[in-house]
Amino acid sequence: MEYSIVIKVRGMVKWFLPFYLFILLPFWASAQPKREFRGAWIQCVNGQFKGVGTAAMQQTLTYQLDELKKDGCNAIIFQVRPECDALYESRLEPWSYYLTGQQGRAPQPYWDPLAWMVQQCHKRGMEIHAWINPYRAKTKVAHANAANHVVVQHPEWTFVYDGLTLLNPALQECRNYICDVVRDIVERYDVDGLHIDDYFYPYPVAGVPIPDEAYFRAMNNGITDRGDWRRYNVNLFIQQLSETIHEAKPWVKFGVSPFGIYRNQRSDPNGSRTNGLQNYDDLYADVLMWDAKGWMDYCVPQIYWEIGNKAADYDELIHWWDKHITKTDLYIGEDVERTVKNADLRDKNRHQLAAKMTLHQQLPRVKGTVLWYAKAAVDNIGNYGTALRNTYWRYPALQPIMQHIDHKAPKKPRKVKAIDMGDGQRVLFWLPPKGKSWKDEATRFAVYRFMPGEKVTTDDPSHLVTITPNPFYEVPRTLPVPATYVVTALDRLQNESKPVKVKVKK
Repeated sequence: MEYSIVIKVRGMVKWFLPFYLFILLPFWASAQPKREFRGAWIQCVNGQFKGVGTAAMQQTLTYQLDELKKDGCNAIIFQVRPECDALYESRLEPWSYYLTGQQGRAPQPYWDPLAWMVQQCHKRGMEIHAWINPYRAKTKVAHANAANHVVVQHPEWTFVYDGLTLLNPALQECRNYICDVVRDIVERYDVDGLHIDDYFYPYPVAGVPIPDEAYFRAMNNGITDRGDWRRYNVNLFIQQLSETIHEAKPWVKFGVSPFGIYRNQRSDPNGSRTNGLQNYDDLYADVLMWDAKGWMDYCVPQIYWEIGNKAADYDELIHWWDKHITKTDLYIGEDVERTVKNADLRDKNRHQLAAKMTLHQQLPRVKGTVLWYAKAAVDNIGNYGTALRNTYWRYPALQPIMQHIDHKAPKKPRKVKAIDMGDGQRVLFWLPPKGKSWKDEATRFAVYRFMPGEKVTTDDPSHLVTITPNPFYEVPRTLPVPATYVVTALDRLQNESKPVKVKVKK
């Protein structure tokens, strides 16, 4: 990434030589928002965990989480239900094929990946969002289903389409079943969010009709258009799922990651200037209605194309979503590999990360990013991870405030002290504030650092050094003293308390 600086020389405007990123790093860093959702999808359907065993999977996840933390990531979206099976201990569905290589077989040595991920993410100050695929009951990968799998127990709830087995969105039994599974996850695990992706009705295959004619005739509720009826079915599910999540735990965020095109202009004058698959017409997902109704807490459109794509231009789509998502928090789903594979339109010697991040910063409703997929960032292809940790996500960030769930801050930390432990080690200790309910209970703490002469303000994210679940902070021995530290309390929605200052002396 590079910038050009305009200077006046003898009344003439000339372009100075480009200044590269490392020179202007402080400029970009100071422009970072204090609150930003910085997520990454960790998938299982790519087979990266299948049959590797407990120790190897934990080792892989530990490495990924550590690297993503260094990159500035503050939220993990972890796939726990790929095909009506579970990467967690479930009484409703069998252990996942994508975990052990045999559906229904428990991992050995025994462990619960979701419980482990909750603990590991929270230890690092990250949110954990459980990602499910609601309708998909079986992928095209050939394997046997366990005896307690829904395909075996209730084949009448499913249909087959192009090699996929899917729960039928028309059936209330299926909606109830999925919501029972979600309620079980939310009630038993300390997740921060429940996430679904873009699989609603199946992606269409030319010449292959969805086998729901009999259901449409029998239960159309007076709706005469087949597309409207399918959208009605999905709408019922989204509303029920949202209500289920918030009835179980009001603070758990419900996120949806739809396909990147809502509608093309040829279908709707309000659509985007694109030419591709459509959420509304092809997947029967009326995302704008879900936004208007307030059924989602955040929306992550998968804008996986590059800037300048002829069918689906990234620049066009990010502006479109920024304009049309008005009630729900908007985060952008980014394809890491595609971003670094395509050249910047203005400079063929660099890829498109800088241009995309500039758009994120400029658009008022864009409040975050989710990386597709975590491993690509961890592998640092195209120096993507390096750019995040050194530039775009250099400093930690709090989560965006969700005032519709809770907007009141907790009380401030108590008895904040700096203790000299000897041998140059200093530790900040404090007591959590007292709280009567989830709305004012402190679950994390933010720590800021200021050198002598610097203005003490929690508005500047460049002073934010950590977000931690612990009521203490070990000051690195390498940092100079004296310094002033500020500690604030964060509730489950990361509303922030008033600050408490403490000085660390020589």
